[in-house]
Amino acid sequence: MTAQFDRIALIGIGLIGSSIAHDIKRLGLANEIVVATRSAETLKRAEELQLGSRYTTSSAEAAENADLVIVSVPVGASESVAKEIAGSVKPGAIVTDVGSTKASVIAQMQPHMPPHVHFIPGHPLAGTEKSGPEAGFPGLFEGRWCIFTPIAGTDEGALKKLRKFWESLGSKVDEMDADHHDKVLAIVSHLPHIIAYNIVGTADDLETVTESEVIKYSASGFRDFTRLAASDPTMWRDVCLHNKDAILEMLARFSEDLAYLQRAIRWGEGDKLFELFSRTRAIRRSIVQAGQDVDTPDFGRPHAQDTKTN
Repeated sequence: MTAQFDRIALIGIGLIGSSIAHDIKRLGLANEIVVATRSAETLKRAEELQLGSRYTTSSAEAAENADLVIVSVPVGASESVAKEIAGSVKPGAIVTDVGSTKASVIAQMQPHMPPHVHFIPGHPLAGTEKSGPEAGFPGLFEGRWCIFTPIAGTDEGALKKLRKFWESLGSKVDEMDADHHDKVLAIVSHLPHIIAYNIVGTADDLETVTESEVIKYSASGFRDFTRLAASDPTMWRDVCLHNKDAILEMLARFSEDLAYLQRAIRWGEGDKLFELFSRTRAIRRSIVQAGQDVDTPDFGRPHAQDTKTN
């Protein structure tokens, strides 16, 4: 495949950034990849993994002469990165991000973006509970959605070019308003993680359940919650703080529905329980049919016997 960009700067090289790097190299989408992260230790690990062509702890240096700048940092750090790269990004360059909240990222970054730069907020809906440069792998974005939340006046040519990039990584691309994105993600991503953190924390707090029992009997629903609850704490702290209104709205709705479920259990209303469980089972089947997961246990991860045959 012909290179789509001469130089791509990856600012932040965790799971998403490193997975992007793998795919850029695998597909030949850029002639040069510049990797930037503030941590010298993380940068050294990225270099050991050969994720880029050049490496720096300076975001401004990485952005210099880059045709595409991808910001892959916790959303709370978006403004500081925007300030740092503002004087380095060349005219005509595309600046995008991968943050899970969009209204906050736009508020943080847009005021610092020079008028000659195409700032296009984005969010690839892909990931695992692992973090760090070694967590990335090629093909992470295959068949997954990447959502753009373009601001008013966005250049159509730049938008088309960025869309082509993500489609080359295997993503399906959609566009929506930033506030609408944040509300949708609050229910499909943010709330499930918050619930998982809370359930695992509750189990840890119960004095009548020993740690050994929690681990020993976790080959059930609890185990699946622990996968979500193992996600990067810095990232999810920032998500909660920067999508506060939408998350609180969804938590309130969830609390109301939980109260309804409590009443049904207390009063032995089996018909209401059956109706709810049937409805939610149908949603699971719809997700599988939409190609967003596979119909096997362990979140679609291969079993031991599958690994042996692959």
